[in-house]
Amino acid sequence: MTDMKLSQFKFRLPNDRIALHPVSCRDESRLMVVHRKSGEIEHCTFKDVINYFDEKDLFVLNDSKVFPARLYGNKEKTNAKIEVFLLRELNEEFRLWDVLVDPARKIRIGNKLYFGEDNSMVAEVIDNTTSRGRTLRFLYDGPHDEFKKALFSLGVAPLPDDFKALRKEEPEDLENFQTYFAKKEGSVTAPVSSLHFTRELMKRMEIKGIDTAFVTMHIGLGCFREIDVEDLTKHKMDSDLINVDSEAVALVNKAKAEGRRICAVGTSVQRVLETATLTGGMLKEYDGWTSKFIFPEYNFQVANCMIANFYQPYSTMLMLTAAFGGYELIMHAYDEALKNNYRFGIYGDAMLIID
Repeated sequence: MTDMKLSQFKFRLPNDRIALHPVSCRDESRLMVVHRKSGEIEHCTFKDVINYFDEKDLFVLNDSKVFPARLYGNKEKTNAKIEVFLLRELNEEFRLWDVLVDPARKIRIGNKLYFGEDNSMVAEVIDNTTSRGRTLRFLYDGPHDEFKKALFSLGVAPLPDDFKALRKEEPEDLENFQTYFAKKEGSVTAPVSSLHFTRELMKRMEIKGIDTAFVTMHIGLGCFREIDVEDLTKHKMDSDLINVDSEAVALVNKAKAEGRRICAVGTSVQRVLETATLTGGMLKEYDGWTSKFIFPEYNFQVANCMIANFYQPYSTMLMLTAAFGGYELIMHAYDEALKNNYRFGIYGDAMLIID
C-alpha cells in the first residue's frame, strides 16, 4: 500500500457512541482482541488482557501526568471572559508559559489577564507567537513550587474541545483523566489507552510475572489537531517531549533479546519507542523532543503487540493503529466495533493487537 490519503480514515461515528464518562471499574471496559496473522477478532473484558501474556512478557506504559491546563479568567478594563489553555512552561525564573487564548482576536501584547475569584493570579501578554498562541508572563512573587501550586489550583481538567462540547457544562474530575500510575507532570491530555489499568490488574500482572517498563511522553495538543492535507506525507506533527531512561532500556532490550512479547500501551508509547530505537530494534536512552508521525505503511522496530483505544475518524492515533495492525484489518475491526456497540474516545473501550 502506498500514498495513504486522509480520506481513507473516514468513517461515520455517531455522537452517542462516544463515551462521556469512564466505566465505574476501569478494567471492566470492553476489549477487542485483533489477531494480525489470522485476522481473527475476539470480544472480551479488559481485565482478561493478561490471558494473552506469559511470564517475562513486557508492557511498556507512559507515566506522564496530566496537569490542570485549562484556566478561566477576565481581561483587564473590559472584564471580558477569556479562556487560557496552558501548553508548556517556557521559563521557570520569569514564569513564562506558552498558551492558547480564546477568544484570541481580543487579546493584545501588553494586556493583563486575571484569574481566580479574587483575581489572585495575574498574567501579562508579552508575545503573539502564532495566530492563536501567546506567551504569558505570570506576575507572581514567591518560590517556583508555590507558584505552580497556586496556578494549578485555578485550573481544571484539559478535556479536548470537541469532547468538552458533548459534555456541555458538566465539570470534569481530573482524577478521571489520570492514569493509575501517572507520575511525571507535563501532559495536557491523558495517555488514554492506559486509563484501563487498575491497581488490581497490575497486581495480577505482577503475580503472573509480567514485567512493566515506563517511558515518558508529555502529550500536547498535536494529536487532536486537524490534519489539513490529503497527502499524509505532507502532514507535520507537533513536537512532544519524551524521556527513555536506562531502566526502561534494559527491560525492553532484555525482552527483545529473549523474544518476549513487548506490548506498547497506546500511540504515545509507540512514538517514544520508534523515536528512541537503534538499528536492529534495540532501544537507547533518550531525552528530548519527537515529532514522529506514523501512518501506513510503517515497519515497527520494537513492540510486537499493542493496546489502543477506539479513536476518532481522521485522527493521527487511528493512523498509527492502522500502521501497526494493518490498514484493512483495523478498518474492518472498527466496523465490527460500531456494529457491536463499542464505546469510542478517551473514555472508550480498548483494542489489543497481537499476532
